[in-house]
Amino acid sequence: MSDSDGKKTLGLRGARSGSVKQSFSHGRTKNVVVETKRKRVVSKPSAGTPQGGSAKTAGGTSAGGGKRPAGISDAEMERRLKALQAAKAREAEEQRQREEEERKRAEERERRRAEQEAKEREQREAEERARQKAEEEERKRAEEAARAAAPPQEAESPAARGGAKPAATPTPSRKKEREETRDTKSRKGDRDGGRRSGKLTVNQALAGGEGGRQKSLAAMKRKQERARQKAMGQQAPREKIVRDVQLPETIVVSELANRMAERVADVVKALMQNGMMVTQNQVIDADTAELIIEEFGHRVVRVSDADVEDAISQTQDKPEDLQPRPPVVTVMGHVDHGKTSLLDAIRKTKVVSGEAGGITQHIGAYQVQSDSGETLTFLDTPGHAAFTSMRSRGAQVTDIVVLVVAADDAVMPQTVEALNHAKAAGVPMIVAINKIDKPEADPDKVRTDLLQHEIIVEKLSGDVQDVEVSAISGQGLDELLEAIALQAEILELKANPDRAAEGAVIEAQLDVGRGPVATVLVQKGTLRQGDIFVVGEQWGKVRALINDQGERVSEAGPSVPVEVLGLNGTPEAGDVLNVVETEAQAREIAEYRQEKAKEKRAAAGAATSLEQLLAKAKEDESVAELPVLVKADVQGSAEAIVQALEKIGNEEVRVRVLHSGVGAITETDVGLAEASGAPVIGFNVRANAPARNAANQKGVEIRYYSVIYDLVDDVKAAASGLLGAEVRERFIGYAEIRQVFKVSGVGKVAGCLVTEGIARRSAGVRLLRDDVVIHEGTLKTLKRFKDEVAEVQSGQECGMAFENYDDIREGDVIEIFEREEVERSLS
Repeated sequence: MSDSDGKKTLGLRGARSGSVKQSFSHGRTKNVVVETKRKRVVSKPSAGTPQGGSAKTAGGTSAGGGKRPAGISDAEMERRLKALQAAKAREAEEQRQREEEERKRAEERERRRAEQEAKEREQREAEERARQKAEEEERKRAEEAARAAAPPQEAESPAARGGAKPAATPTPSRKKEREETRDTKSRKGDRDGGRRSGKLTVNQALAGGEGGRQKSLAAMKRKQERARQKAMGQQAPREKIVRDVQLPETIVVSELANRMAERVADVVKALMQNGMMVTQNQVIDADTAELIIEEFGHRVVRVSDADVEDAISQTQDKPEDLQPRPPVVTVMGHVDHGKTSLLDAIRKTKVVSGEAGGITQHIGAYQVQSDSGETLTFLDTPGHAAFTSMRSRGAQVTDIVVLVVAADDAVMPQTVEALNHAKAAGVPMIVAINKIDKPEADPDKVRTDLLQHEIIVEKLSGDVQDVEVSAISGQGLDELLEAIALQAEILELKANPDRAAEGAVIEAQLDVGRGPVATVLVQKGTLRQGDIFVVGEQWGKVRALINDQGERVSEAGPSVPVEVLGLNGTPEAGDVLNVVETEAQAREIAEYRQEKAKEKRAAAGAATSLEQLLAKAKEDESVAELPVLVKADVQGSAEAIVQALEKIGNEEVRVRVLHSGVGAITETDVGLAEASGAPVIGFNVRANAPARNAANQKGVEIRYYSVIYDLVDDVKAAASGLLGAEVRERFIGYAEIRQVFKVSGVGKVAGCLVTEGIARRSAGVRLLRDDVVIHEGTLKTLKRFKDEVAEVQSGQECGMAFENYDDIREGDVIEIFEREEVERSLS
């Protein structure tokens, strides 16, 4: 075998040769000779050929004319042919079923179209019969009217006598009605001719007709129904829906229209008709809006801006829903007395190793387990700012206060300050006497010093628990935790975990990476991830909850401290967190609180000064105490000032010293003064910079003194202002009415004789009749011989007229007196 070039090639018998052009890089090509082997085709054997026979003819084909593939037996070939026949039969059956379904759908469409045409035909026939009946009645009425108006001789015309009916001459009105009927039919026929009928084809949809998109059958039916009702006089007006419209103090016109479900243009038109040229974006007051709402026929429901707070549920928990919760413990005391060391010791001994590092600094609160298995929640509040601000905002979160006092230093001024804060909070206290491991420790001196501040411990037959502890050696820590657990058991602390969460912010900060972060102590309910909440003037959605161990949790129950991420701003310590249902409610409440806070800051006279306390005391008679805070340079001066101030007062008013201490006026003092509404008095001391800034922001007055007598005099004057002024009456004369005159323009004038004392025009008068007071008022005129005079002496005659009173008679007695106010003061 050779190729076209004459070269010999190796080939196979029964194979066909050809060439393939191969392409290579750089434009190189090469022709390659290839051979393809013919395939053997097996066809169905003929009827006369046995199944096992080959029935081959010349050329290697079967009797059926097809080629059998190589390697396939007759049985396999038979099986394949049967499968092919079965597939063809199934296709034929499916085709038949499709044709049958198509035929049924066409019959159903035809039946529906026939029913629709029959209905329309019946409707047209009914309308035609009604029209013909109306025309017949109209014709009869016209003939009767014509016969009644015609003369008698015309009525007895020969044609009438002969019985022939006169030809009905169409009147102009009937002619016009028939022409209108023909026009209506022609228009209706045009519409019917252009109506879509049967199946919509693609060509019809693309062509769209001359009028573009055609109306649907449903639209045509609605139009025909409206026309039929209008022709038969059944067009009923739509019934107006009366709505309850919530009306705040001010509302935008477009919002008012939206709440009434009315068109904005109609509302603006109604306002213009009432003399208000407004647009849809302008704000109108509630009275105007109420007139518009009543004009449109709706009901007014007055609401206040403060009603947005109603979204926060204030429902009381049922006793059966309450479950025990861990106590919240705040450790307070002088920083040098080992408060930090005591907290560290409790954390190291009661928190699992590996979980303690940096927890307190990270979250400001943590939980520990006592030996008895009780869970205790500790709050680490540096200073007392957060503690005081919580109390001032009504967020009382602390259940028990642990007062730390050093055994070698006894009670210090800042210890007294912490003690006063605990007293003001009204929570039980446990005294932890620290540093008992020192040689100079004297726990009994601590107990004795606490007696001066009305704190009687159990060792001295009191009701305040005291525990001797050592943060260095760990002595007494277990006893302290057991004392806390015992106190918590007495309090029977319970909360409902199955309700909307409510909690208090312990501290808040703006984290660079995480945004505003708030440490929240949950008080009621369970706070879950995804909850929408409002806290103070801020709101947000809980993105993440981090517990005291730095782990992310999905929920936090009562008495559990967590860090909350997802706020839109940084709240303040002591703000209350409440979970609401929607973001709209949370945003509305936060905006309302921001507006109120702005108004409060901008309001004049927000400061708490001594003069304003005096004015407030005059308005509110229930105020019987004047609270003050005192800071002095030395303890002796502070004690002297407190003793002098406590002596001021009587059974009606007294001075109450909230706190006295030694040293500069701090931000803590300003916070306590704000919570109690008291001024801060400094004796030979000054306020530091943070305290001054806080006083300016919170409106707390700070007064400085260097002379103790000036301080006492000012406080005494302020306390004296709490006493109401005494009004005294002094009688200066009597007069008797001798005669009554009527003077035009003046009224009745009494001719009087001053029988005792003196009569003055500026004095008050009483009219006595039979020694009974019938009128009390002032004089309008006091005359002597037609001259207006200021006073008349005893024994002289004069004329008197009363202001707005004319019922005077001869013999009445006039009592003349003067009022004077006597300022009361504390001795």
